[in-house]
Amino acid sequence: MVQPKIAPSMLSSDFANLASEAERMIRCGADWLHMDIMDGHFVPNLTIGAPVIESLRKHTKAYLDCHLMVTNPIDYVEPFGKAGASGFTFHVEVSKDNWQELVQKIKAKGMKPGISLKPGTPVEEVFPLLECENPVEMVLIMTVEPGFGGQKFMPEMMDKVRVLRKKYPSLDIEVDGGLGPSTIDLAASAGANCIVAGSSVFGAPDPAHVISLLYKSVENAQKSS
Repeated sequence: MVQPKIAPSMLSSDFANLASEAERMIRCGADWLHMDIMDGHFVPNLTIGAPVIESLRKHTKAYLDCHLMVTNPIDYVEPFGKAGASGFTFHVEVSKDNWQELVQKIKAKGMKPGISLKPGTPVEEVFPLLECENPVEMVLIMTVEPGFGGQKFMPEMMDKVRVLRKKYPSLDIEVDGGLGPSTIDLAASAGANCIVAGSSVFGAPDPAHVISLLYKSVENAQKSS
């Protein structure tokens, strides 16, 4: 049974107080902290890089789940490893030629390798990365177009989650985009166990209650599957 993990998306936090926001989320019951790295090329938005991860690492022991929406992920492995990133998830769309080398380098830096897909990318494209000698350890299914927070959840992406869960029962499957109390049951029943939630957590009067609700939904779905 894969462990439920709730990862508040720090993109929705107050960036001027990142350390205290991280601490607040962990106090509220978060398992991971999800960090959105955007380069302004692969996606139109520009967010944070390794220096911010390095600064945050000095203030928290939390698992920093880094999602790299970047055109050249291989350039970021060394700096993110040094900065103290825990997970390094890159996009299948930009790594068709060098994913084997990428996975090797990510693991050598002590990070957990993950692979992500945009909504328009067929799920079959990640199979080779899960069935090789040195596989990725997590698949992130984007349930919105990557680039900006606060978008509407795309329920049709749950087919990808179902396919992965059936084929790889012990895989960490993460979903990101539009997740909250109204959409969590769809994701959890499809088989997602790692849940990224931004505005639904940070915008809530009681973030701890929302985190607990997301966790319980994954737990209940696993019990009834």
